Amino acid sequence: MSKQTYKLHPISSIINFLKGLKELIIPIAIILLSRLFNKSDEMNFWSDLFPILIIVVPIVFYLISGLIKWWTFIYWFEDAELRVEYGLFIKKKRYIPFERIQSLNYKEGIFHQVFGLVQVMIETAGSTNGKPEVELTAVTKSAAKQIEEEMDRAKNLIQSVGDPDSTKMNEEIVSKSSSSIIHKMSNKDLFVLATTSNGIGVVLAGVFALLSQFSEYIPYDFIYEEMRAIVQFGVIVILFMIMASLLLAWLLSIAITYLNYFDFTVLEESEKIIVSRGLLEKKKVTIPLNRVQAIKIIENPLRQLFGYASVVVESAGGAVSDKEKKMILFPLIKKKQLLGILNNLFPQFDLELEVIRPPLKAKTFFYRSDFIWLIPVIGLCSYFYYSLGLLSLLLIIPVVLLGIWQFKTTGYAIKGNQLTIIYRIFSRVTFLVEKKRIQVIERKQSVFQKRRKLATIQATVMSGLAGATAKASHLSEEHANTVLNWFENEKKGAS
Repeated sequence: MSKQTYKLHPISSIINFLKGLKELIIPIAIILLSRLFNKSDEMNFWSDLFPILIIVVPIVFYLISGLIKWWTFIYWFEDAELRVEYGLFIKKKRYIPFERIQSLNYKEGIFHQVFGLVQVMIETAGSTNGKPEVELTAVTKSAAKQIEEEMDRAKNLIQSVGDPDSTKMNEEIVSKSSSSIIHKMSNKDLFVLATTSNGIGVVLAGVFALLSQFSEYIPYDFIYEEMRAIVQFGVIVILFMIMASLLLAWLLSIAITYLNYFDFTVLEESEKIIVSRGLLEKKKVTIPLNRVQAIKIIENPLRQLFGYASVVVESAGGAVSDKEKKMILFPLIKKKQLLGILNNLFPQFDLELEVIRPPLKAKTFFYRSDFIWLIPVIGLCSYFYYSLGLLSLLLIIPVVLLGIWQFKTTGYAIKGNQLTIIYRIFSRVTFLVEKKRIQVIERKQSVFQKRRKLATIQATVMSGLAGATAKASHLSEEHANTVLNWFENEKKGAS
């Protein structure tokens, strides 16, 4: 390995500065608005200069810290390790053996794309809280390629120790490194994704959250008078304004989806899945197949109606996304197309098993617990807003219908070492997992379930800090025990 040291690109100092600056956007906006609405001609230190000083100090701090991190940050390759050192007064060193690296993830923001750079995030089994073990803020694409080559060379060397045919083996590994496109989203898919997602709700929530930050500067009296004048024109005008607002939120949702998932491509390469996406900020995430713990096929009611689904991969170890240790493998895909793709990627899973459902006597268990919160709501509404509040009784209908829907969806299937759990909160979720990936299986039984000889089964796999779980509720005791015995027999055999 070379002992030559490498530095980040100078633009990384600006990127680090802007990352810190993002946290100050709301305070800066509030101060600027307060100055805009302040009509006083007198200069006051505490009301005028001090708030500006509060903002200037952290801005200068972030600027200096960004420059220091770029100036002191170096990395090099030595003894089959990636070594990193940074810090001015407190030197921090981090040595990462290449064999421990699970994946190299890439991101290209606007600055990266302008200068032909890339951000490299090194993920290991010890990465926690969704944060990479090491983050190279900005390096050239050739430097990123060099890291990947050094890692592959070190791993191949370790695998070939003691093998007389190591040269031949390395050649075979290189020959298998070619990638093939598994799936690529079209513009039509992006449109359907934006329309059938909760993006409109996110946009509206974001608008309300933004307005709440400036509530003291919003002229509510003026708006109230204007709205009262508008109401006089009739219900049609109000409905038009509501429809226009929803249309605008929908268009913004489409724009956000398009920016986030533009050119969404899934590739398979050397026992890895590589997902790339994004327009203004390009992201490339690597998922080693041997780290996949479970697969979730999610169908919200609207997508299920038109035969679409999304697929989430639960992964152990390294954080395969910015916030959670899970990855959206397919944000939207036709169910018929999905079966063939998953069979090729994960041949160990059978996606068309016969599912065992809860018994008929379990039907009421799926909705009667909701009455714990529903009855107080109905009581309060009826008491304080009588007689209009009696309409809250109508909430019983959707609650019961949702419970029946959950009852008809829930089930499980076992085949060999595969466990399939299907459940619904609102969206239908199909959870596929191998026995060896399951950390814990719990059998839960309340007093009421025991009377009716029912039980709930919950499986947990390693993913993130808390793990990922799937639950089949209110199965018969016999079937719940079947799942538990299936898992316990494996543990006994392993011991």
